[in-house]
Amino acid sequence: MDANKQVVTDFFRAVNERRIADWGDYMAADVVDHNKIIFGEEDEPGAAFEGFRQQLEAFGDGGMCPQQLVAEGDTVVARLLVRATHTGYHPRMPEPTGRSCEVEQIWILTLRAGKISEIRAVSDRLGMFAQLGWDWPAAG
Repeated sequence: MDANKQVVTDFFRAVNERRIADWGDYMAADVVDHNKIIFGEEDEPGAAFEGFRQQLEAFGDGGMCPQQLVAEGDTVVARLLVRATHTGYHPRMPEPTGRSCEVEQIWILTLRAGKISEIRAVSDRLGMFAQLGWDWPAAG
């Protein structure tokens, strides 16, 4: 397997296994998340670590399951199936609904020096909000 694909595979495994202390093995300390993993997170290098941690607190089970990885140069594209149950606080919906969701996501990850340095993602957020019973955010 391509070395960059292996880093991405190992990263998602560490996220799914809640091995927060290991994330630095796969994500650069100054990783930039252009997608904003969670509402309200700072747009600064390294904020993705806190965003992932908050997501795990909000969603007590499930995981991010890579269905396909495509690599070219320093870029890995991951097609994920994400399953989760809303069991904890989330800034968009502070009271847990106890409802589950299953959505597809496409992530574009840039790697430098063997670590994820940039994250861009597209997700079926409308489908996720509908499954979880969350209100769609007002335009503003």
